[in-house]
Amino acid sequence: MDRNRSTGNPRIGLVQFPGSNCDADCIDAMKRLFHIDLLPIWHDTANLPPVDGLILPGGFSYGDYLRGGALASCSKIMPAIKKFASQGGAILGICNGFQVLTESHLLPGILLKNAFQGFICKNVQLAVASGTSAYHERLAGRSYKVPIAHGEGRYYVSPDELKRLQDQGQILFQYCDEQGQVSEKANPNGAVAEIAGILSENGRILGMMPHPERASDTLLGSEDGRFILEAFLATVL
Repeated sequence: MDRNRSTGNPRIGLVQFPGSNCDADCIDAMKRLFHIDLLPIWHDTANLPPVDGLILPGGFSYGDYLRGGALASCSKIMPAIKKFASQGGAILGICNGFQVLTESHLLPGILLKNAFQGFICKNVQLAVASGTSAYHERLAGRSYKVPIAHGEGRYYVSPDELKRLQDQGQILFQYCDEQGQVSEKANPNGAVAEIAGILSENGRILGMMPHPERASDTLLGSEDGRFILEAFLATVL
């Protein structure tokens, strides 16, 4: 760990692309909730500074041209991020960050346009799927109210890949109703198997469409995002 010597906190990098617009939200949430100063990392560099974890924030990197995250996945910083991932580094990709992770093949699947072909911004409920990862163990037992804001949030994998995700416990979040029941009716974008977030095989990389940083205070309508951010920090710590 390369902890900040002055605070003892882990050093968390925040990767910024042209069009990132939720980076400030992440900076605010991590500082306000955990007294952690995120380290901004501009996409146009070949090397990562010493960090213990990475956050890829939401937004519209490169204007979402081609597909959300497609051009960002070719950024100069991506080989260093892939190397960090290969060494077991903890990564959280939120919304557009999730798209970047799939486009970079750091997570399986792809994010397609919402089933009704429109942008959606509202609170949703998230249930925790079956699994044995550190995230599952920390977050299981309740649902979480977290907002979404996306036009390309429909997660898709082939039937064979879906079965593999299920068998290996890589599905973390699924859309559910207020009673915690996963259902097609609660699915806002048509994602396969109501999937809202998945993990890498080693459980160290989380990609999710909802925004936990926007559900981190009662003034924002929910504090449930705090628990998700805490779970990410637990993988770093």
